[in-house]
Amino acid sequence: MTPEEIERYARHIVLREIGGPGQQRLLNAKLLCIGAGGLGSPALLYLAAAGVGTLGIVDDDTVSLSNLQRQVLHSTKAVGTPKTESAQRALARVNPHVRVVKHPIRLDETNVDALISGYDLVLDGTDNFATRYLVNAACVRAKIPLVSAAMSQWEGQISLYDPAHGGPCYQCVFPEAPAAGLAPNCAQAGVMGALAGVMGSMMAGEAIKQITGAGQVLRGEILIYDSLYGDIRKLKTKPSPTCPICRPAF
Repeated sequence: MTPEEIERYARHIVLREIGGPGQQRLLNAKLLCIGAGGLGSPALLYLAAAGVGTLGIVDDDTVSLSNLQRQVLHSTKAVGTPKTESAQRALARVNPHVRVVKHPIRLDETNVDALISGYDLVLDGTDNFATRYLVNAACVRAKIPLVSAAMSQWEGQISLYDPAHGGPCYQCVFPEAPAAGLAPNCAQAGVMGALAGVMGSMMAGEAIKQITGAGQVLRGEILIYDSLYGDIRKLKTKPSPTCPICRPAF
């Protein structure tokens, strides 16, 4: 590390669980974030600040005024701009040494495997089950750990799915998407803006722990945060012996 990097990341380096070797792993890491919205915004900001070497961003949307209540990566001046472009500019202001790779496309079965290839970890901050299942299956095939979070109204949840190392995959825990109308997205149900900051920051924290080997990640656990009543609880999860996604692979 250069003297500038040592100063920039000093508060990480003095943490015994990270230190110089852990910070070097962050500098060498390649992370892919699916979605630069409510969850992706704080996650990307903190990962850039942490010095993650390469941040890939997948998002085919543009910034709208209604995003700004929670999507802190974007500004009023960015309304109408592609989110990947707005994100790249914002992250460069935080840390110009981080390489940002823009993927301004819609994720689907034809491109998901190629997109995640070469990354060490994937963060899923999308707001629909179809994309979550798609990303999960691709991560299982590539043996890449997946940090996935979701939120609605006042409540959020997060876990790290890593069947290659004994944990369940996303589909083990959520074998079927809920019936239409039972799990409305943020546009339909609303969401408290600061909840996105909490959950997105938790995603960044899980990613940092996974990369550096610090502490214990949420593999085999799902953390649920109720911001309305200030309640946090964790539930144990385990691989499903009948999961059609990860059981054939492991």
